[in-house]
Order: sequence, then structure tokens, then C-alpha cells
Amino acid sequence: MDSIWNDIMVSGIPVAEKVIRTIAVYAFLIGGLRLFGKRELGQLNPLDFIVLLLLSNTVQNAIIGNDNSLAGGLTGALVLMIVNSLLVRWTYSHPRIRRMVEGRAEDLVKDGHVLQHALAHNQITREELIAAARKQGIEHLGDVSCARLEVSGAVSFLVKEPTEVQRMHADLVVRLDALEKRLAIVAPAAGAQ
Repeated sequence: MDSIWNDIMVSGIPVAEKVIRTIAVYAFLIGGLRLFGKRELGQLNPLDFIVLLLLSNTVQNAIIGNDNSLAGGLTGALVLMIVNSLLVRWTYSHPRIRRMVEGRAEDLVKDGHVLQHALAHNQITREELIAAARKQGIEHLGDVSCARLEVSGAVSFLVKEPTEVQRMHADLVVRLDALEKRLAIVAPAAGAQ
């Protein structure tokens, strides 16, 4: 029984080594995700998803080393949570550092025109952009005032405001519908006399 508790609670490597390994892997992943783009975070296609799953399994051994103990795993997880919390708090207070870590949002569509260079830079296909628009209830990219790839990896859309002529047309259609309904009520009553 002592052997089991020893395996569970005694870390196979020194705590300082575990902390250094965890911070090094965390920094590497931040740099890698920043270098390879925001797409990896928000617009996952099946290949991106597989890479992220394999990536987590690959770096696991780099974090825990030759240690399968519960204490070792919990130490690694705790260090990750602390480092992440500190980095989030620090970047919140330092916008310039935050932009370096997170990057900037990038326009993908401007005034209904798709910016091909932005799609190519972020490795987003036109079909993926259209699918993201449909998820938000937008049928045509021509209706989009602006679409942005946010730092989170999500694509956000702003729909064009209707022009004055379009608003007048819509108002006329509503009034015509109301007139037709009134006529439908009056016409059967007039035919009954």
C-alpha cells in the first residue's frame, strides 16, 4: 500500500524542473500559435482539430518528463494555470504586449468585397468564410459591411445598413401589404350587399 501512495504522491522529477518545463512548453505554444495564425484557435477544420489534439499529447511528456505521479501532473497543471493567469493579467495592463502575444484583428471583407490577400494570409478559404457568414444568418457576402478575423480566431460580421432608397422601398411594401389586407376585409363585405 505504501508503494501505491508513493507512486501517486512522489514526483519523479524535481518540482523546479517541472516548473521550468511547463513554462517553456507554454511559451513555445504561445509563440507557435501566434506564428501559425489565429485560424488555429477559432476556425477549426478537421485537420486543425487533429493537429491540436496531437499537439496536446506531444507536449504532455515535455511538461511532465519521466513522471507519471498524480502530484507531478497536478503540479504541471497548477503551474500552467498560474502562468496563464499571470500572463493574462500582465497583458491586460500592457496593451502593446497584449498585441504582441495575441496579434490584431484583421479585415476579411470590406464593403461587401472579399479581401483575397487577407484570406490567403490567414489560410481561410472563401467557402469557410461563406460558411461562417451563414452561421450568423448572412446569405450573401455582398450584404456584409465588414467581416473580421478576431484575435480569438472567430470571424465576426457587420451587415450593411440599408440605404435610404432600400428603407423607403421596405416601408412602401409594408404599406401596400396593409392596404391589401384592408381591401380584403372591405371587398368581401361589399360583395355581400
